[in-house]
Amino acid sequence: MTDSAIPGTSANPRVRVPDTDSLNGLLACPSMLLELTFDQLRTLVVVQEAGSANGAARILGREQSSVQKQIDTLNRSFQRMCGELLAIRQGRGQPFRFTQTGTAVTKQADATLADWQGRVNDARRRIGKTLAIGATEFTLPFIGKVWQRVCDEFAAREIELNVQHVRTKDSFARLDAREIDLLCGGFAAIAGAGDIPGDYEFLQWQRDGLVLLTNLPKRELPVRAVSVDRLPGIPLIVPSTGGIIVDFLRRWYGSDFRNRLTIVATIDDIYYGLALMRSKMAYGCILTSVGIAHAAVDGRLPGGPDLRFVDLGPDFDPMMELVTGTFARRGERSAFDMSHPLNLLWQAFADEIASGVPDSL
Repeated sequence: MTDSAIPGTSANPRVRVPDTDSLNGLLACPSMLLELTFDQLRTLVVVQEAGSANGAARILGREQSSVQKQIDTLNRSFQRMCGELLAIRQGRGQPFRFTQTGTAVTKQADATLADWQGRVNDARRRIGKTLAIGATEFTLPFIGKVWQRVCDEFAAREIELNVQHVRTKDSFARLDAREIDLLCGGFAAIAGAGDIPGDYEFLQWQRDGLVLLTNLPKRELPVRAVSVDRLPGIPLIVPSTGGIIVDFLRRWYGSDFRNRLTIVATIDDIYYGLALMRSKMAYGCILTSVGIAHAAVDGRLPGGPDLRFVDLGPDFDPMMELVTGTFARRGERSAFDMSHPLNLLWQAFADEIASGVPDSL
């Protein structure tokens, strides 16, 4: 009998010889370390981000006492294991002070959770039983049309389609983080230009120009088009944070555009802006796409008969457009055959686009 045939030796390719040092290390793990849960680690990360148990409780949708109990448990465990607390309360209303150990453990917890989530998502995509799409509220009607092309096959193969609401400002970050497999959304582009942000595969649905949607009486804004010099003197309702509209304004008026424009209200989404104008709580203009402006004026969005839209003059440089479409991480689809749900859905988008221009709102 040759050495290669001896069972239990490394020469036998069918037998795996355990790494003794690694195995001993695993068996020597303190019981308190093994009792840690992902939920506790997530709470620790959120507490550091929020600064307090109250803030973390609001984010997690829990009671403050539940969050505090988890932090207390972690503190006791790590004090016994390494001699230092993780997070120290400094008094009522004061943020937690994270120790050096706490900062290191929180950083490791964040990386561990992200790694696990990434591996789960990779397995989910490889197996192909679920597919996640990120969508803004304005892309849902078109997604509904595309869904009709694949719903029977998805049902027959028991494939679940998970549609997740995304905000424009963080949609690409969620695609990059692999939280979603496809993104249906838009970006700011120079009129006529073909460049897209980042390194993605892209199916374009449509390009839409910009207008000012307003409730200002015609006597206060009698013009049919607003020039780039006049816009700073007109009351505006603008997003409070980043997004496509902010990209437009930044291109035209610089990073300090909020100091150069007449801003009468800030909003988190278009619906709140429409409500402000409809209620007459604010008079001004919202910079938006032609499609959305028409939908608000026509009553397909909660606008009203008192709303109208005013064009932007030709002197805006560069003239911008809202480009809408479907995005995928470059190279990912090619890793799967054409029967994979990701490719089936991508082809359904391509076929629906080829059948005609997607309906605007």
